Amino acid sequence: MSESRGTQTFWQQTDGRAHPPGLLEDATAKICIVGAGIAGLTTAYLLSRAGHSVIVLDDGPIAGGETGRTTAHLSNAIDRRYSSIEQLHGEKGARLAAESHSHAIDAIENIVATERIDCDFERLNGYLFVPSGESTEILNRELGAAHRAGLVEVSLLGRAPLDWFNTGPCLCFPSQAQFHPLNYMTALAAVIEQRGGRIFTGTHATKIEGGPTASVQTNGPTVRSEYIVVATNTPVNDLVAIHTKQAAYRSYVVGACIPRASVTRALYWDTSEPYHYVRIHRHNVQGKDLLLVGGEDHKTGQADDSEQRFGRLEDWAKARFPMIESFDHRWSGQVMETIDGLAYIGANPMDAPNVFVATGDCGMGMTHGTIAGILLTELILGRDHPWKTLYEPSRITTRAIADFTRETLNAGVQYKDWLTPGDAPCADDIPRGSGAVIRRGLSKVAVYRHGNGSLEEFSAVCPHLGCIVGWNSTEQTWDCPFHGSRFDVSGRVLNGPAIGGLEPVTERVGVSNEES
Repeated sequence: MSESRGTQTFWQQTDGRAHPPGLLEDATAKICIVGAGIAGLTTAYLLSRAGHSVIVLDDGPIAGGETGRTTAHLSNAIDRRYSSIEQLHGEKGARLAAESHSHAIDAIENIVATERIDCDFERLNGYLFVPSGESTEILNRELGAAHRAGLVEVSLLGRAPLDWFNTGPCLCFPSQAQFHPLNYMTALAAVIEQRGGRIFTGTHATKIEGGPTASVQTNGPTVRSEYIVVATNTPVNDLVAIHTKQAAYRSYVVGACIPRASVTRALYWDTSEPYHYVRIHRHNVQGKDLLLVGGEDHKTGQADDSEQRFGRLEDWAKARFPMIESFDHRWSGQVMETIDGLAYIGANPMDAPNVFVATGDCGMGMTHGTIAGILLTELILGRDHPWKTLYEPSRITTRAIADFTRETLNAGVQYKDWLTPGDAPCADDIPRGSGAVIRRGLSKVAVYRHGNGSLEEFSAVCPHLGCIVGWNSTEQTWDCPFHGSRFDVSGRVLNGPAIGGLEPVTERVGVSNEES
């Protein structure tokens, strides 16, 4: 999906992405992929390598959505923990989850080597620890579950290799990895095009239809294909089939400048609530590294306190990494959490059999996206695969019913915003460069005031399922608290499940009283 005008990630500031042109005329291909993030481009790469014609559409630049907002941990240490995955999916399911995430890291490494991609790919260890003073029993449970899942090299250590911060006992997950995600994606796109694949950016899909005459209608021409893959972070081609089984969260990241080699290069995670995740990247400033610290997650559209969240991340980092010189980067990204801890990859439920989806990254978007590329390629080529059932989008995990009920109730409560007053009494009370939802009679209106004082007004009703959006002051977006749809200040959709933008209240951009 397209990029917002809010925060810019370190990756976005340091990549060399090309911007392929938009789709100008009707086209055909065997496979049409909607979404040029890691799931979409990995699928396109593998299918084009198998000799099939591929078209990729994206309404933003390559990797302009959540792929460009990740911290790019490549890990088989599942966020939901193997002890939980084993309870939800059984011991066999946990083994397949470990196998698939490990294979995804290997696949990225092989692609990097085969295509000679310069993206700072690096193998390193990962360390999981508990907050100071808390019981380490969770580590013992996870160690046993990881071993039963086949990760027999995972070990319990006395502490992580951090000289300035004693983590206490921790689990070591060997052979994890990291990379520069946008450099990887840019190179992958170039290889796809070299193999005859076609990529069109600035091209918004407005209607997706499977069946014998499968097609993707865009904001201009139409693409016809035998198969369609929807890889848009969350599906934009159905209303409820998958959206009741996953929820959107915002996750926050701060980047700190530190002396080169002052922190052991590794991945670090804790079990706090909310949890933290840490990695080190070689900075483009001579003699410096970049310490990336993430966490402080909350449900999309259900909080607008990012300054406090960034502040808490910085305080947490400073207390543990005293070599920090300055905080130079801040951004947030969107994570889709499924009720059972694993992605949904495969045929789209309640749809034609030639329409496939990839969603539910569960905080592990780089490996889940790569798993999607591998699995969807096999399914489209008509081959069975041992991971198919584990990631089946139509699955109902009975042991996750309690989480399903809790998510459904939380989503339903968001409709209360229809009855509340506005966030501001009227448009004149909205500062420049900011937005707010105001009440106008029985309607709720999303109003943004530009720096010159002019106003843009849209219906505050999300076109997906009719919830009221809220203003995200950090990313300068309108976010829906129901299923995580997001829109820019001009009402254009940035994240699904909404496939269209907010409805304009008037075609004319208003002017504030002070400007008239």
